[in-house]
Amino acid sequence: MRRVAVTTLSTTAGVVLLLALKPHQGHPPAVSAPRPAASAPGGAASGTRTGEFTGDVVDTRYGPVQVAVTLAQGHITAVHVLRVPSERGRDREIAARAVPRLTEEALGAQSASIDAVSGASYTSEGYIRSLQSALDEAGV
Repeated sequence: MRRVAVTTLSTTAGVVLLLALKPHQGHPPAVSAPRPAASAPGGAASGTRTGEFTGDVVDTRYGPVQVAVTLAQGHITAVHVLRVPSERGRDREIAARAVPRLTEEALGAQSASIDAVSGASYTSEGYIRSLQSALDEAGV
């Protein structure tokens, strides 16, 4: 009888403790919402832009990040990384792992609405913000 009471009490206490824990919720990267396409003179949509557009330099905790985006008929065809944190070996290692994944995501999503790379939050946030500013410059 005593074992049942102790087991029940322990289980209840454990469940209460688990329910009291709040999951860690990191701050999502600051990315502005995509703007709706506006009409350009002549009735053509502004989403048909073609060319290379350079994003803002975004200063992160570990160094600046800047990208340029190449558009063809309003579609992202390439993202070129102009600057990433590279002062220390660890910075270069993180960038070498994160940048290809971020670029692949951006090309797949055709926008800056992409997920950050785990372990590279600052680089990811800088990449996403710079990419969004390049897309804003292009008007898409």
